[in-house]
Amino acid sequence: MAIRAYYNEFEPYAAQWLRNLIAAGLIAPGDVDERSIEDVRPEDLRDYNQCHFFAGIGGWSRALQLAGWSPDRPVWTGSCPCQPFSSAGKGAGFDDERHLWPEWFRLIRECRPPSVFGEQVAGAAGLAWLDHVCADLESAGYAAAAADLPACSVGAPHRRQRLFWVANNNTAGLGEQWE
Repeated sequence: MAIRAYYNEFEPYAAQWLRNLIAAGLIAPGDVDERSIEDVRPEDLRDYNQCHFFAGIGGWSRALQLAGWSPDRPVWTGSCPCQPFSSAGKGAGFDDERHLWPEWFRLIRECRPPSVFGEQVAGAAGLAWLDHVCADLESAGYAAAAADLPACSVGAPHRRQRLFWVANNNTAGLGEQWE
């Protein structure tokens, strides 16, 4: 398997930022896919050991680098759109068309990456979302855990609560993609 990252980012401006950061060597080298996650198929991901969904400007890739995560160690990351569950959003929650967890979970369930990291807004709506995510992941053989962390816990000058979660594949194999 090639040591390349896959970045899925629907917004053209953020996708260009990803390309710039890759060119500057600030995030893992790889390819940027601007399609909706709804159009991504498991076979599209076979040549990548790191897959970053809702990639924004590469925060997860950079965080993995800073944490010493080996570039050849498989991992998936994502920060699903927060607007459905944010107090600043429309409040539509699970009925919002931007609620894309079901699409990401479809890919996780089919590709079976060994480790998945994610993040979402905190608060009651975010916790309800996290309960749903953990139930889905556990039904697919993953162990999942989360922490509610404010930005100020890492030195930022503001509070901004976020739910960070991790899931590890509990099944015997790592799935065909990773064999």
